[in-house]
Amino acid sequence: MSEGKKTTFITAGRDKKWTNGVVNPPVQRASTVVFDTVAEKNHAILNRAKKTLFYGRRGTNTHFALQDAMIEVEGGAGCALYPCGTAAISNAILAFVETGDHILMVDTCYEPTRDFCDKIMKKMGIETTYFDPTIGEEIRELIQPNTKVLFLESPGSITMEVQDVPTLARIAHEQEIVVMLDNTWAAGVNFSPFDFGVDISIQAATKYIVGHSDVMLGTAVANEKHWDQLREQSYLMGQCVSADDAYLGLRGIRTLDVRLRQHAENSLKVAQWLQTRPEVDHVRHPALTTCPGHEFFQRDFTGGNGLFSVVLKSSYPKATTALLDGMKHFSMGYSWGGYESLILANEPKSFNSLRTVAHPNFTGTLVRLHIGLEDVDDLIADLEQGFARYNALILEKETSY
Repeated sequence: MSEGKKTTFITAGRDKKWTNGVVNPPVQRASTVVFDTVAEKNHAILNRAKKTLFYGRRGTNTHFALQDAMIEVEGGAGCALYPCGTAAISNAILAFVETGDHILMVDTCYEPTRDFCDKIMKKMGIETTYFDPTIGEEIRELIQPNTKVLFLESPGSITMEVQDVPTLARIAHEQEIVVMLDNTWAAGVNFSPFDFGVDISIQAATKYIVGHSDVMLGTAVANEKHWDQLREQSYLMGQCVSADDAYLGLRGIRTLDVRLRQHAENSLKVAQWLQTRPEVDHVRHPALTTCPGHEFFQRDFTGGNGLFSVVLKSSYPKATTALLDGMKHFSMGYSWGGYESLILANEPKSFNSLRTVAHPNFTGTLVRLHIGLEDVDDLIADLEQGFARYNALILEKETSY
């Protein structure tokens, strides 16, 4: 009998061979693994890629438990662990390309992903073509004979466009192209990557997997066809994480479902309130019709989270600063996925260096919000006071002319 998804979050990675009879897999720290006999050593050598203690970089029982848990949550055949989400992205790509190859990268990717392509991949003789996140069948026109990887991120970073993943994956597979997805927003919970043609699902587990803003961690879960290559290439590039961080990732998984549902409920309430504000042009929350690709969110996703963006009608940095400064419950910080609420602003011109083809079609300031687990009324009151500061500066500007 198959388990319900909620049960999976509680039981995943808790096989007795990892827990030794206690509730949580213990933290097993190790570099050297010692053997009493040549036979034991040889057995470890032969099975070093199969969750057998061999050497610390291959993993300990704590790492094996987290890998099992991520496979149970997302699907796939194997999970590689990395010291952060950016390491997971860069090493997953590097595992499947070589000099002279070409990759297709969504133009709304995470900024460090773009930097990796433009500054590291280019230096290695690997070409990147950026494509609009709203593209569908037209992706065929961008495929080259040497295209090896199609990299997706849905929703897109900052501007939140939801992609038609199954269509893009189907076309890529016709040409034997590896399909990778930055699945951090859905946290492996609200989008099942392997049901929609993804070959490798990547997460900054720093975000919702850990959930408490206190660990850097990355994961890449691969299907059976690509697992061996991802695993061995990542191992050769020295990728590993501490047992303590792996343990905290495991701990986060236990409450992942209930946290995400509360984040989603809170964020939708705030987003709907923002839709009523006179300062707001539109809200880019995937669950709302005003978000590009909302139809794909409705079709493919089972829920939301706390991260979305809102576009204001005006672009006046001085007023934006007044909005951001003085917040009580929102902090400014370059992450999300923890229990706390965060806020950051992007002026339209800031996207000029971040986009190649998907330039914003709006002129007002974009404010990205991560809605945490605080009382929603407190968060709305905080934003309301922020808008009061914002409007005072807008009025001052208008009356000074």
